[in-house]
Formats: sequence, structure tokens, C-alpha cells
Amino acid sequence: MAQQEFDRLVEIMNTLREKCPWDRKQTLQSLRQLTIEETYELADAILEEDWDNIKEELGDLILHMVFYSKIATEQGKFTIQDVLTGICEKLIVRHPHVYPPDELPEGLKQVRNEEDVKQNWEKLKLKEGKKSVLSGVPDSLPSVVKAMRLQEKAKQVGFEWDNKEDVWLKIQEELNELKEAVEKGSIKKQEEELGDLLFSIVNYARFLKVDADAALEYTNKKFKQRFGKMEDIARSQGKNLGDMTLSEMDAIWNSIKTAEKNNEPV
Repeated sequence: MAQQEFDRLVEIMNTLREKCPWDRKQTLQSLRQLTIEETYELADAILEEDWDNIKEELGDLILHMVFYSKIATEQGKFTIQDVLTGICEKLIVRHPHVYPPDELPEGLKQVRNEEDVKQNWEKLKLKEGKKSVLSGVPDSLPSVVKAMRLQEKAKQVGFEWDNKEDVWLKIQEELNELKEAVEKGSIKKQEEELGDLLFSIVNYARFLKVDADAALEYTNKKFKQRFGKMEDIARSQGKNLGDMTLSEMDAIWNSIKTAEKNNEPV
């Protein structure tokens, strides 16, 4: 049934590419930003654990993959079958612990846990011609996600702190360096040290097994909700936030936090 529906999607794409003016006009470049937007919509749905929306956004992304493949076929580059064959072969080759060759490739080891799988994966990528274990991290990734991925990949070759206490000491060191940069007044140095501090905090989050990007996004959502409630309360009092003092706004903010903590209506 899944194969039947996938074939149906490919045929629909062929028809749209032929008969729809909008679809016919699209290029790899014009679709790129739309694909990024769809990816973020899926990410939002995942954070909310909205399964209906996750299903819908996955469909949108699958459509984009078929769309790119259709354009590539038109230009004689590759087909959707080539894409599917490529990913199937890559998965088999990169999982020698599941699909073992006659003997394990040099430098790899039998896996005992998830970390062994990750280490073998990176070694296999290097054997395939990758020049760096970090080369697979896209430059266009959001900064927090990129920091997480860079650290995860560096870890696979042993470039990693021994424990979270060492990372915490590093945070303290970077915080002191930021304070020193602030005292000296160099904006460029402040930016550099702030980046180092944020990078170390992301690293600490990994040791806590916390998704730093998701944690920050939850805080963003919480701040947005609380700020909206603060605006509502101010309006109910006949006030405008722009005309209030920081102390007045802070009092409302704290009342909202207290109400949330006690599961009381605001």
C-alpha cells in the first residue's frame, strides 16, 4: 500500500509539473527556502507533539523530495529511484553491525551500544572520502543546532570532556573572560567571548542529555505567553506597557509566574 501511494505521489508530481503554471515554474533555488520553512514547521509540530500536524508536515517534506528529484530527472542528473537506491545502499554499508560484510572494515569495531554505532558511522564517512568529521554539518544550520552537531561529531573521535564537572568549570572560565572583555570595552572581543560562553553552555546541555535548542525554544514560548498575559493584565487595568515603570511590569510578571506555579488562573 505504501508503494502504491508513493507511486501515486510521483505521478501527481509529473502531472503538476506538466499542467500547473506554478509547479512548472519552480527551480531548485526557488524551492530551497520553502523546504527550509517546511522543515521548521515540522520542528514546531514535533516540539508540540502534535501528531496530526507532524503527519501533514512529513507529507509536505516528502513532496519536496519528489519535486527536487523530478527537476533533476528533467535535467538528466538523477531520478527518484536513484535517490532511493542511494539511501538504501548507504544505510546498509554504514551499518556493518546489522548487515555484516565478510569481515569488518579496517578501523571499525563490533558495536556494543549507541556510541559505538556513532563512532563507526563517522569512520565510514571518512573512508568514503570525507576530509573531516565536521564536514557533514551544514553551514546554514541555526547556530545552536550547529553547535550541538559539531560537538557530537567531535565526540565520535574522542575530542570530548571527561565529565560535566569539567564542562561547568569551562563555563565559569568563559564567563570570567566575558566579564573581562566587557570591562575592557571591545565589542569584537565581547562578541567572541559571549560566543565561547554560549558554546560551552550548549556543551553542558549535552552532558545533561538536554536538547539545548529545544530548551531555548520552550523558554521562548514561555516568555511569549507570559508577555502576552502581562499585556492583557495591563490593558485590563487601563494601562499601556510603554507607559509603565519596570517595577510595575515586574510586579505583574511575578504575579503571572506565581499563578502558573500554583496552577491558578491569571
